[in-house]
Amino acid sequence: MSLQTVKDHLRRFGKADAVLEFAESSATVALAAEKVGTEPARIAKTLAFYDPEDQGRALLVVAAGDARLHNGSFKRRFGGKPKMLAADDVEALTGHPVGGVCPFANPPDVRIYLDESLRRFEVVYPAAGTPASAVPFTPVELEQASGALGWVEVTNGWRGEDTGIETAE
Repeated sequence: MSLQTVKDHLRRFGKADAVLEFAESSATVALAAEKVGTEPARIAKTLAFYDPEDQGRALLVVAAGDARLHNGSFKRRFGGKPKMLAADDVEALTGHPVGGVCPFANPPDVRIYLDESLRRFEVVYPAAGTPASAVPFTPVELEQASGALGWVEVTNGWRGEDTGIETAE
């Protein structure tokens, strides 16, 4: 159901036919990069958090596959510590299963942001609502199709900094 909902959403942006579907999981950055045939940094991972403004809704940050969350930057930007969604809450709050969370066709109260780490690429590949899908987007197209509320810089490591901070992929 999530894949069809995403395709329906992407049809408005001329991207429904661009969705790549795989026979096996692409639910991690490494697996997605392998399936797409690109470097891991170009995988646009969607990090799903409880929204610090309302713990009953999701806040999504789409970042480059090699970017790592910087807790302090997240806290300054969103007003609270980052707390990733529990697996049991992912589908209820995002409309997508674990491994398929993406910035498309989410419930209306979900807040979506794009991380600056994506802007260095001509094309990035977010999931398309399932743990075995991806879809190519330019950062500008991604901004439009996702309905993102804006660009943020809440990650680091993608510029070669050693952060010591890890996030789930």
